[in-house]
Amino acid sequence: MANDKILSMIGLATKAGKIVSGEFSTEQSVKRGRALMVIISSDASENTKKKFTNMCSFYKVPLYFYGTRESLGRAAGKEFRVSLALQDEGFSKAIQKLIDP
Repeated sequence: MANDKILSMIGLATKAGKIVSGEFSTEQSVKRGRALMVIISSDASENTKKKFTNMCSFYKVPLYFYGTRESLGRAAGKEFRVSLALQDEGFSKAIQKLIDP
């Protein structure tokens, strides 16, 4: 049940224009200080996971591994998405509460 809520919140944030998705856009959002939370799919490559783990720890951005590339893509209105960054405080806090109850 919580899984559906998380993906629904990602969908709402996407419609509100508060998400960037894709590796390059997510990386730019983190480096520019706009990302308040990063979500990487659980089935991402080890290289991608390591890259975002290091980057998010350096820039002090919360990082979560969640869902599959298909489920994150569907929630973000795309076919597949391995990474996405939330750029809204309200959405990121709501999703953090659902992931870390």
